[in-house]
Amino acid sequence: MPAQPARYTPAAATDTVVHDLPPIRFDGQPIDIRLSLRRTEDGFWRGRILFGAEGTEAERSSAEIFCAGTEQDLWQSVRDLRDHHLRDLYRSLL
Repeated sequence: MPAQPARYTPAAATDTVVHDLPPIRFDGQPIDIRLSLRRTEDGFWRGRILFGAEGTEAERSSAEIFCAGTEQDLWQSVRDLRDHHLRDLYRSLL
């Protein structure tokens, strides 16, 4: 009798969750920062940085520059960023 093939069903991706981060100052103006996180179907956590007021023309977004096997590892990567890194990233999006 032939064996049944093993079936692998990846975990469903979760909805994107947005977290507020402390704002940075750029050219003397405060810039709101948010982190957009999602868990992909392959089980990895991916995130992008959102700059500026939500839903406005001034809002800018990075690509999904964060990727980690666990949510905790992804947050560690975010915590390792310093203000000057965020300012440089924001400047690159202008």
